Amino acid sequence: MKLAIDAMGGDNAPKEIVLGALKAVQAFSDIHITLVGDENKINETLTNHDRITVIHTTEVILGTDEPVKAVRRKKNASMVLAAGQVADGLADACISAGNTGALVAAGLFVVGRISGIHRPALAPTLPTIGGEGFLLLDVGANADAKPEHLLQYGLMGSIYSEKVRGISKPRVGLLNIGTEEKKGNDLTKHAFELLKNADINFVGNVEARDLLDGVADVVVTDGFTGNMVLKTIEGTALSMFKMLKTALMSSFTSKLAAAVLKPNLKTLKNTLDYSEYGGAALFGLNAPVIKAHGSSNGQAIFSAIRQTREMVNNDVVGLIKMSSEEENREKVER
Repeated sequence: MKLAIDAMGGDNAPKEIVLGALKAVQAFSDIHITLVGDENKINETLTNHDRITVIHTTEVILGTDEPVKAVRRKKNASMVLAAGQVADGLADACISAGNTGALVAAGLFVVGRISGIHRPALAPTLPTIGGEGFLLLDVGANADAKPEHLLQYGLMGSIYSEKVRGISKPRVGLLNIGTEEKKGNDLTKHAFELLKNADINFVGNVEARDLLDGVADVVVTDGFTGNMVLKTIEGTALSMFKMLKTALMSSFTSKLAAAVLKPNLKTLKNTLDYSEYGGAALFGLNAPVIKAHGSSNGQAIFSAIRQTREMVNNDVVGLIKMSSEEENREKVER
């Protein structure tokens, strides 16, 4: 299996990207990694070239670049070249921690969209209190959505959760302002009917306040709403830990309590740590494209590689293609 990684994407590139790649080739004997980026900077950290090759380029898409223009104009950017490896059949999948919009554009224009999939969806796995996590899609690949898009999100998310996350009959929920069937706007009302009649384990409407309780394994929504939910969860978790740290460091007594609670707090932090869940998969493309968190460390990159490996091994893209073809046949028959 060959994976192409944008070594220059993200806040901690290329050092943490390289460290994640080194850990991955040690853990998995069946992968070969191509790092795309500035060879001189990569080699400062790359201590072992076993099953790791480097494609040299100094051009990078920045976080401030306009995504579509950057992908079209910066043909030799590390992200674009990594996507090109997939498009040319030289890699089975690609990973980047860089500009999210640019990666979506590279996925669409370079890797290409699956025939019959109307819109791709960006889907991270987010933590739950029980540690199982849930898949949320879409979180920003498309700001707007139609009911049939949410149906496809549910189908793709269900396939991924079953094949990669190992969940039998994953529960699919529709994010809404209430659990009642008739709640919501026109989008959610029509999407509810489509999802209810689909060949998935649809559990109905779910509310945002119940997401971290594990109310569903897959939660579908439009990209605008999904991105706000994602940022709210991330921001709340960070703020809670800051407030907790301030409270525990406020007095001598609380500092003693903090010392006692330290192992438990570390367990809690690990439960909520995005780096253990991998990256956000961009569903609906002709090959796996994974968006790692912009602040990814080596562990987060390793988790993204592990996640990508599972997607390739379980042929998630092939199963999504079959599902799309079946959906199109049913439409013709109707």
